[in-house]
Amino acid sequence: MLKVDQDNCIGCGLCASTSPDNFAMNADGKAEALKNEANDEAKEAAKNCPVNAITAE
Repeated sequence: MLKVDQDNCIGCGLCASTSPDNFAMNADGKAEALKNEANDEAKEAAKNCPVNAITAE
């Protein structure tokens, strides 16, 4: 499962730049998951999230 906690997301864009196939920035300036399943690239982006807003299992 790939999920972004919108309340914790600070909109830094690191996940979208690291893993553009899995994440995009929405109209509110926050990240959103583009896929349901987490691949290795999404897991790496989750690991690098500065506020741990991404769940990638």
